[in-house]
Amino acid sequence: MTVSAISRPGERDRLIVKLSQIDWTLCLLLTIIAGIGAVMLYSIAGGSWSPWAARHLALYGVCFVAMIALGTADLRLWFALAYPVYGLGLLMLLAVAVVGHSTMGAQRWLDIGPIRIQPSEVIKIGVVMALARFYHGLSAARARWSWWLLIPAALIGAPAALVAHQPDLGTAVLIAATGGAMMILAGLSLRAVGVGILGLGVAVPLAFAFVLKAYQKARLLTFLHPEADRSGAGYHIIQSEIALGSGGLLGKGLGLGTQSQLNFLPEKSTDFIFSSMAEELGFLGCVTVLALYAAVIFVTLRAAAIAHSHFGRLAAAGVTVTFALCVLINGAMVMGLAPVVGVPMPLLSFGGTVMITMMAGFALVLSVRVHRYSEVTRGGPFV
Repeated sequence: MTVSAISRPGERDRLIVKLSQIDWTLCLLLTIIAGIGAVMLYSIAGGSWSPWAARHLALYGVCFVAMIALGTADLRLWFALAYPVYGLGLLMLLAVAVVGHSTMGAQRWLDIGPIRIQPSEVIKIGVVMALARFYHGLSAARARWSWWLLIPAALIGAPAALVAHQPDLGTAVLIAATGGAMMILAGLSLRAVGVGILGLGVAVPLAFAFVLKAYQKARLLTFLHPEADRSGAGYHIIQSEIALGSGGLLGKGLGLGTQSQLNFLPEKSTDFIFSSMAEELGFLGCVTVLALYAAVIFVTLRAAAIAHSHFGRLAAAGVTVTFALCVLINGAMVMGLAPVVGVPMPLLSFGGTVMITMMAGFALVLSVRVHRYSEVTRGGPFV
């Protein structure tokens, strides 16, 4: 199979050729993880497909088909949509601040007719696409150290600030960390990285003192000593640690986890589903899932490494960083190694907008791999 057969438009079997270039290993890995998630959602619901497992599987099926379709779309289409997707996500975040739906003291959702979406999830993929497009048209010298870097800093800072205001500190940190990683991958100089670390060291204590809300401060402090408030701020971490430890090597078995089945474990279908899995499937079950996540990260990084276009490399790497950080933050949170923040475990946790945006990100990775020999026209960072 030649390069031209993959990249040249107008070939009779063009779609078949593209489908043959889809990374089906990645598709299989994602399906296995989503399937494990469905099994766990079925189990913690008391052996019932409702309210989570059936919807989880149905949504994954729809997203999978859409992922394959978008994965065959020309990479230049993704390039053209980068700024519009970012702009749409930013507008949705602004709409949330004005007319967003509030639940449990947080204003994070936007009602569009019968559909409720979480724009903070949409902006995660928007930031990745916008940064990849911006750096695609930027010279290596300017990417290392120049006044041009104020633009990607603004592209990252604006949505991160809006998300933090909702408040959703976990997703805001995720957006900022993903953006920072992409700037480094794009060639940011070590001098700039050092300045950023110093600035972060100054900003964190100031933010803790003057920006964070009282309950957010309590979460950060309680994470260090959860036993100080066992029935209050430390409840989530303590119950999660009990679930993790009680599973042992092989787990108690599906449907037999006391922490989840008796509802001691909060948010058992979303933020703490990994704890539920640890209790029922044990250490080996957790290691297996983490190995699957590691395999996904390896496959997506490989797609980034073989891409010829700078946009493709950065876009695939950005999606990988977002995915890896979600796994890392959620895993550290449920183990008591990080404060409790609202970052779900990808494809394992129940959630509509999270599933859609994550699968859209993997569709972008598939497109990068399918069109790995394609070149995206270079111009200015906004062309």
